[in-house]
Amino acid sequence: MKVNIMKTVAAAILAAMMISPVVRAASQEINETKEQRDARMAWWRDARFGMFVHWGLYSGLAGTWDGKPVGTKGGMEWIQQRVKVDTDTYAKRAIPLFKPSPDFAREWAKLAREAGCRYIVFTTKHHDGFALHNSRVSDYDAGSVLNRDLVKEIVDAARAEGLRVGFYHSVIDWHHDQYEYARSKQLPHPLKGKPYPNGERTHAKYLDYLHGEVNELVSNYGVVDVLWWDYSAQDFQGDEAWKAFELMQKVREKQPAIIMNNRLFRSQEAGWSSMGTAGYIPRLDPKHGDFITPEQHIPATGMPGIDWETCMTLNTTWGYSEHDKAWKSDETLIRNLIDIASKGGNYLLNIGPKGDGSVPEESIKSMHAIGAWMKINGESIYGTSASPFEKLTWGRCTQKSQAGGKTRLYLHVFDWPTDKTLVLPGLVNKPAKAVMLTDSRSLNVTTCDNRVTIAIPVEAPDKIATVIALDIEGLPKVIKPQ
Repeated sequence: MKVNIMKTVAAAILAAMMISPVVRAASQEINETKEQRDARMAWWRDARFGMFVHWGLYSGLAGTWDGKPVGTKGGMEWIQQRVKVDTDTYAKRAIPLFKPSPDFAREWAKLAREAGCRYIVFTTKHHDGFALHNSRVSDYDAGSVLNRDLVKEIVDAARAEGLRVGFYHSVIDWHHDQYEYARSKQLPHPLKGKPYPNGERTHAKYLDYLHGEVNELVSNYGVVDVLWWDYSAQDFQGDEAWKAFELMQKVREKQPAIIMNNRLFRSQEAGWSSMGTAGYIPRLDPKHGDFITPEQHIPATGMPGIDWETCMTLNTTWGYSEHDKAWKSDETLIRNLIDIASKGGNYLLNIGPKGDGSVPEESIKSMHAIGAWMKINGESIYGTSASPFEKLTWGRCTQKSQAGGKTRLYLHVFDWPTDKTLVLPGLVNKPAKAVMLTDSRSLNVTTCDNRVTIAIPVEAPDKIATVIALDIEGLPKVIKPQ
């Protein structure tokens, strides 16, 4: 009997030891309490605004191949795929043009801080496979090619400016000779449809490389706040493609407080309904990631109960192109930031530096314009939550809890009323005071028939977005019009 019991116990122990990392990872995510998750996500939810950076070998090419523009719009970080060349040809052209200056990282970090960003996410490796860190598992990296660890330089500069740090890391790889790109009909590759140049490939070997590379990134640079994966396809994603749960588990073992996006997957459970950049849905099982990533889109009504972050370009390309002149206006950029915050999301706004790491003057101008607005009105963005109003004809609203049970509503006025009155329809709460953030001017407030009216000046102090802070008693209660 004792022998049988011992055999049973041994079998149970062995079975427990053999539980795959996938199961352990999924279990760990499910077992995180709401309080633990809220604590881990708190800084990110408060930040609201971050700077994205796409920078790599493609940056030096600047959207040009054989002396001609590859295009005037669209992503030039994909230039290798767009011109359909093998990795050796691409590297031979691109490496001599990628010459980072000594101070590039400090310039980025300073720009992010001046813009009012609270975190920076930058490409540690894009789809072309060139890594920006000093890697032991690769010879196609900044350490091997440039004798520099560009990741360390960027991380150190960002931390010196008080910024949180995030790594964008591509899980597809156009350089690695064991990446089986033919296993997906949806994921891009420069040689798509052609046989592997080196004969048979073993995807498991690529996964060992991918996991090893990620392990270096989460082990060698101190605290990493965000891991921004990119990207999967409906026909190749998750465990099959990347050993995703195991990869996430390994990352969390090294970085317990890290926040990760949903792009190791392309399923409905992970917030996806299609391959399109607008193919997101307000659904996210926590084991698939912490937040959803609408790309170049702002959800019309936000995603209540879901953490999300819109990533967007300043022109139309992520990586630098000397041919793309379609720069967004200051008005568009600032109003996008407000719109996203009013719907409970984060704004990750991209710059695409040149091959030497310098930032285009147009990008600097735009980021400084946002920073000037944020210097006056930042409290209406940081630490706020979504608007209690379904729709406001004149602009947007964010809100923040105050001491004594009050709530502060931040009224962002885009279209200044000509009758010198700003109306909040359906607001039941008793108003306490209203102040214009631009000059701390007090405004007269009245209430009648479940609507609050604020007397405003004839002209808007800020033509892009004037912010009025309205304090009310209790949590906002808004009655929808009949």
